Formats: sequence, structure tokens, C-alpha cells
Amino acid sequence: MVHELSMDEVAEGLEGGSILLVDVREAHEFAMGHIPGSVSMPLSQFDPVALPVPDGRRIVFSCAAGVRSLRALDLARAAGMDVNSHYLGGFKDWLMSGGTVARG
Repeated sequence: MVHELSMDEVAEGLEGGSILLVDVREAHEFAMGHIPGSVSMPLSQFDPVALPVPDGRRIVFSCAAGVRSLRALDLARAAGMDVNSHYLGGFKDWLMSGGTVARG
């Protein structure tokens, strides 16, 4: 089962410290703008073993529009990780909904 999170759920999880948002867009995409609090782990170099330790938080994958995040989710599951969530609309939805953007 895959949990597809909305912008509100992602924002609440980041604010409350209950999720670790892993952005799987490429490094140049992340540098141009990303969701504050997210960490970069490009899908082209994705290694589930290298995922940051979530410290009790739930890992949630994000990308531009929800396609690459599903691929990362599949790769992590295939590696035996207990992950099941991604941000369905991704960064494009975040932008269109007026979310704050971090750069760099």
C-alpha cells in the first residue's frame, strides 16, 4: 500500500517533525528550489542504504510531480526498507499551492 500525501500533510509533517522529506530530483533541480526541510538524494544516484536515518520520523519521498518519488519508493522497498509514503504532487504542487521555497 502506498500513502500519497497532500501538500498539507507534508507541511504539517515537516512542521511537526514527524516526517523526513527526501527529494529525489537531480541536484541542479534541488539547488534551483526545494521544499524547506527536505534533503536531496537524486534518483540517478539513489542507494536506499544511504538514506538518512529518520530518527523516529517517517521517510516520505518527493520529486517534481510524483513519478520519480514512486520509483524511489519501489527501490527502497526492494531493499527491504519499511517505507510507504510519497508526496503525490511533488515540488510542482508545492509551488502552485504557494508553498515557501528554499534555494541552494
